[in-house]
Amino acid sequence: MMNMTPVVKQLLIINIIFFIGCELVPAASEYFVLFFPENPGFQAWQPITHMFMHGNLLHIAFNMFALYSFGSMLEHFWGGKKFLFFYISCGLGAALLNFAVNYYYYQEGLNILIANGYPKSDILQILNEGKIAVKWKELLTVSQFDNFIHAYGGVVLGASGAVYGLLTAFAFMFPNAELALMFIPIPIKAKYFVPGLLLVDLFLGLRGNSLFGSGGTGIAHFAHLGGAIAGFLMMLYWKKNQFNNNRWN
Repeated sequence: MMNMTPVVKQLLIINIIFFIGCELVPAASEYFVLFFPENPGFQAWQPITHMFMHGNLLHIAFNMFALYSFGSMLEHFWGGKKFLFFYISCGLGAALLNFAVNYYYYQEGLNILIANGYPKSDILQILNEGKIAVKWKELLTVSQFDNFIHAYGGVVLGASGAVYGLLTAFAFMFPNAELALMFIPIPIKAKYFVPGLLLVDLFLGLRGNSLFGSGGTGIAHFAHLGGAIAGFLMMLYWKKNQFNNNRWN
């Protein structure tokens, strides 16, 4: 297995520091996770800091193992500066697509409630108090209600979006390399594995369900897709301009 490269090592350390710090001071988490822009909890730095936050030990372990496994190889070929630019850009792409989807769900629910006589200021006041109006459930379908509440009040955290960008880049550069998940022990070529994983995320994101059960577990599937799309677009651009063969350091 390839030795850990410098930028990957620094990213691992930062993620671990954030994780331990927020475990020791849980109240600090709300300043670093990513809130919806219209939520009072949103801060300008959160699109960056959210990618260094993790909900539990399993969450950070999976993401850091993927960062080490794929990131070290990509940094070896690209150099540290280009790798860091790619990694952060994929994390921002994840946040952007998540914002876009949540904005659609939020606006959909908001417009229906306003059309039925609820002033926007009253709706936001109720939401900001952590409450809901029972009559909203009579005006919105179950999925519209759930999506509306989650879009406004939910948070995004984790390096998964950036990691999905790394997976996409790996499949782009090494399409015939064989990959496997713990619950899919059969090796599959990266050019099939990564698109298949993205299709699963798209399907589950549209359904609002988790890979491990129904009803949802808070997995930001569209953030995963956003990171992958950002990574794919950058790889296309670099290939077109023959930029992907040049190191930045």
